[in-house]
Amino acid sequence: MELNLKRPLLFFDIESTGLNIATDSIVELSFVKVFPGGEQRIKTWRVCPWDYAARRQRPMNPAAQAVNGISDAELANEPKFYEIIDEVCEWLADSDLAGYNSAKFDLPMLAEEIERVKAAFPEKNIPVDLHEKRMVDVQTIFHKMEPRNLKAAHRFYVGCDFENAHAAEADTLATYAVLKGQLDKYPEDLIKNDVEWLANFTENQKTVDYAGRIILNDKKEPCISFGKHKGKTCREVYETEPSYFAWIANGDFTLDTKRQFALLKAQFEAEKKAEKKRPLSDQQVKDAAALLKNKYGGGQGSLF
Repeated sequence: MELNLKRPLLFFDIESTGLNIATDSIVELSFVKVFPGGEQRIKTWRVCPWDYAARRQRPMNPAAQAVNGISDAELANEPKFYEIIDEVCEWLADSDLAGYNSAKFDLPMLAEEIERVKAAFPEKNIPVDLHEKRMVDVQTIFHKMEPRNLKAAHRFYVGCDFENAHAAEADTLATYAVLKGQLDKYPEDLIKNDVEWLANFTENQKTVDYAGRIILNDKKEPCISFGKHKGKTCREVYETEPSYFAWIANGDFTLDTKRQFALLKAQFEAEKKAEKKRPLSDQQVKDAAALLKNKYGGGQGSLF
């Protein structure tokens, strides 16, 4: 069915250096503008992500590059966002917006890039305020029309509704019935009747604490998932800012989160003490001797 439009609807999608709207940048921006009557126009930009404060190209986060396949070298000679802002504004003019899960990420990221240009070039006339535009998020329509709640799952896998939804016992029994229905529906090569396999299959991201403040990276190292140290390993933060762990202990966090930070701190401190007690290796002794010799000289009367 063709869209019933009174003004153009601009579908858009963004690829970026990472997921932190405040510190990451757009590297690819695509517009599909649909006009009343069905005409559509398409425009896609590759963008050199620019750090306005440091006046240099912002590097790609390796995790983002693994997803979008775009490297720093590929972007080095592309225009910066402030160099395409006039054309972007022309495409945005007189249009409403649409995207898939765009209201949570793409829209805020696009707004952030526009605000950066406004701040860096106050003399520019940028006649766009995204807050004034209607935003259609297609993912939200999908989720509302095809709910993924327990009642819908029971109907899909078991074949009927169940009574007393949202009563704890009824919900628990319904969940058990749904899992059995899932195992009946899918062949063994797609979903295994094994708790360990099922647990790994349903695990979206390995978290150390239940609140997800500490997650494991690809190397299975515990990392901070929020705030100023987001993406850094807990070990790195402990070594550079040990007071951060005290801030966590005294902050408004769950007791489980505080406990996991405390366990990591105890582990790091124990490792540091063990390292001090460990005898120097032959190579470490040679290295230390070389440093002392270099400092005090190797002539007659020296220590060596």
